[in-house]
Amino acid sequence: NIIRRQRQELKLLIAELRDRDRELNDMVAVHERHIQAWDDDRQKILALAERCSLLSSELNERNAVIKSLTKKLKVLETQHNDSKITLENTQQKFKELTQKVTDSSAQCQALEEKNQSLHCSVLELSAKTGQLQAREQELLAMLQLKDKALIETTDQITEVTSKFKTLESALRAAKLEEFSRNREQQDLKLTLNDVVFQVNKMKDILSEKMKESSNHQEEISHLKQENGCLRSELILAVEEAHRKDQLYQFTKSKQLRIEKELSSLRQVCVKQQRDLHFLHVNLDSSEDSRR
Repeated sequence: NIIRRQRQELKLLIAELRDRDRELNDMVAVHERHIQAWDDDRQKILALAERCSLLSSELNERNAVIKSLTKKLKVLETQHNDSKITLENTQQKFKELTQKVTDSSAQCQALEEKNQSLHCSVLELSAKTGQLQAREQELLAMLQLKDKALIETTDQITEVTSKFKTLESALRAAKLEEFSRNREQQDLKLTLNDVVFQVNKMKDILSEKMKESSNHQEEISHLKQENGCLRSELILAVEEAHRKDQLYQFTKSKQLRIEKELSSLRQVCVKQQRDLHFLHVNLDSSEDSRR
C-alpha cells in the first residue's frame, strides 16, 4: 500500500511537472509572439519616422515654395487667386502631416508601454521558472528519500519472513515430539495394564495354590519372588513414567518459550497447551490409580 501510494504520488507529481512545463512553454511562446509583434511595431515606427522625415523635408520645401509664392504675390497680383488656392492646399497638407505626426507619437508611446508590459511579463516568467526548478529539485529529493525508505522496508519484511519460517519449523518439531510422546504414553499404559493384569492373575494363582496345599510353600515362595520381580518391574515402569513426565515438563517449558516468540500463533499454542494439560491430568490420575 505504501509503495502504491508513493507511486501514485510520483505520478501526480510528474503530471504536475508536465503541466508546469506545458504552461511555461505556452508562456514562452506567447512572449515570443509579443516580441515579434513588438519588433514589427518597431519596424513600422522606423518606417513612419523615415516617412515623417521625408514629410518634414517636403514641408520645408513647401515652406520655401510658400515664401517664394509670397514674394511673387507682391509682384504677381494677377496670380493671387491661384497662389491663394495653392496656399490653402499646402496648409491642408501641413495639417494632415501634423495629425500624422501626432498619431505616430501616440502610437510610439503605446508601443513603449506595451514593451514595458512585455518586459514585466519576461521578469515574471523568469521568476516562475526559478520556482519551478526549485520545486523540481525538492521533488527529486523526496523521490530519493522514498526510494531509501522502500529499500529499508523491504529488508525488514525479508527479515521478519525468515524469522517466521524459523519459528514455524520449531513449532512443527515440537508438535512431532509431542505426538511421539503421546504414542509412548499410550504404549506405556498398555504395558502397565498388561503388567497389572499379570499381577492380578498371579495373585489369583497364588491364593489358589495356598488354598490347595501348604506343601506348595516352595512354589508359593517362588511365585512370591516372581511377584517381587513383577513389582520391581512395575516400580521401574512407574519411574520411567515419572521420567517421561519430567521430559513432558521440559517439553512444556520449551513450548512456552516458543509461544512467547510466536505471538501471532498464540491461540493455536494455547489450545495445544490445554490438550497437553488434559493428557497430564489423565497421566496423574493413571499414576494415582497405579499407586
